[in-house]
Amino acid sequence: MGPDRCGQALLQIGMNMMALPGGRHLDSIPLQGQRLPFMQVDSVQRWMEDLKLMTECECMCVLQAKPISLEEDTQGDLILAGAPGPGDPLQLLLKRGWVISTELRRIGQKLAQDRWARVHSMSVRLTCHARSMVSEYSTISRTSSQEMSQAEKLLMEKCSELSAVTERCLQVENEHVLKSMKACVSETLSTLGQHFGQLLELALTREVQALVRKIDTSDNIYIMESTTGNLFSLTQEGAPLCRIIAKEGGVVALFKVCRQDSFRCVYPQALRTLASICCVEEGVHQLEKVDGILCLADILTDDSHSEATRAEAAAVVAQVTSPHLSFTQHLTSFLENMEEIVAALIKLCQEASSGEVFLLASAALANITFFDKMACEMLLQLNAIRVLLEACSDKQRVDTPYTRDQIVTILANMSVLEQCASDIIQENGVQLIMGMLSEKPRSGTPAEVAACERVQQKAAVTLARLCRDPDVAQEAVRLSCMSRLIELCRSPSERNSSDAVLVACLAALRRLAGVCPEGLQDSDFQQLVQPRLVDSFLLCSNMEESFV
Repeated sequence: MGPDRCGQALLQIGMNMMALPGGRHLDSIPLQGQRLPFMQVDSVQRWMEDLKLMTECECMCVLQAKPISLEEDTQGDLILAGAPGPGDPLQLLLKRGWVISTELRRIGQKLAQDRWARVHSMSVRLTCHARSMVSEYSTISRTSSQEMSQAEKLLMEKCSELSAVTERCLQVENEHVLKSMKACVSETLSTLGQHFGQLLELALTREVQALVRKIDTSDNIYIMESTTGNLFSLTQEGAPLCRIIAKEGGVVALFKVCRQDSFRCVYPQALRTLASICCVEEGVHQLEKVDGILCLADILTDDSHSEATRAEAAAVVAQVTSPHLSFTQHLTSFLENMEEIVAALIKLCQEASSGEVFLLASAALANITFFDKMACEMLLQLNAIRVLLEACSDKQRVDTPYTRDQIVTILANMSVLEQCASDIIQENGVQLIMGMLSEKPRSGTPAEVAACERVQQKAAVTLARLCRDPDVAQEAVRLSCMSRLIELCRSPSERNSSDAVLVACLAALRRLAGVCPEGLQDSDFQQLVQPRLVDSFLLCSNMEESFV
């Protein structure tokens, strides 16, 4: 471990501060209720749905006049093979797609191990799955385009080719011949995967078009609610589907819904779907084209909308202003509406009735402070420090490290303003920031541990910035901040062995030591303050859990 590690830790602080909240998508912030992605709602429920589709894959091998494999790892290869249910083309495509993708991956693994018997039996099974998907989808959809028919034909031809060539490999004993045939099988498998991807994209695009068309033309509120729900479920399947939805007019259709008073009860679901779609560049571009920012500003500033609706609008703002997404940094329409959006978000934080609402509003504010430096000045004028610090004592609004992560991010970015220090002291903010240096996870999950690390790191950064003001520095010394910073530096368990927290605490300690050097013992000064930062970093990062 050398000086480069300290440099990496310093870089990590910069990345964390520039990629807030936590350098992650909004969807990675754990929320309550319906905001959780489908896969996280109930894994047992998902498994039970998949279980309906289980079948004895050996039976298909028998029907294909192939021998049943006696290898020990056969049982581990049993996966979904049946139909997902009548009349649901989207679920059929998604589940069959998962099955075939899994089979392709497993065949590749067996091929790398030269397990030719397994490669062949799995190739036969793959053909069965592909044929079932094509047949079942054709039955449900009833119509097929020429492009779809061509893609289906190419896929089935490649499946047959793969089965045939792997069968020939079983008869070959010469290693040199097998090696050349292995390259052929690998190429066939790769081409098959490409044809399958093209077919799946065509079919999903077709289904998305049908959903968007239904949203665009329906005036029935129940159909609208059901269709937007289906579209939201699709967005949880990943970025590729979000791109398809954006490309096929999903953003345009959803904003059309959000501009019709007759569909007000559907606004939260439509906005939640928009937030998911806008994790991809295509979604943000479509939002900009339809003046989506103006629509969001209208919703946020209109008190006649429900809190749930305004919270979901805040979620969209948080998504499109995320520093993690480079393509959101040039939204000119946002700058035009920023002042009223910031004011509405502060009000939403102040009036929030739950932790989830506060989290969404504060996450949007945290991202906006990175989006444009004027936002910090606006927040200062709107007494945001008072609102945020008062919320910290309200367990109903601020009850998780994820929420405190957003608050300390805003404070860290505002602390670059000189006039921020007096507001912090007036609202007893130094004590709250010191409390954040002791943030501990309650559940021990990786996400919560990481959030606690970010809170500690940003609290130290905020403290270091604020201590340019002598009054803040004196208050920090009075509250024994130096002893806590020393503990974080010397005890890896207190900072979860985080290098980023260590560097931030060393920087804050050095700033305080310049104001009150008598608050340090000689050993602390000689080891943590006097040496170069990189030397202190290396010393502390190598320490055992001991103060001796």
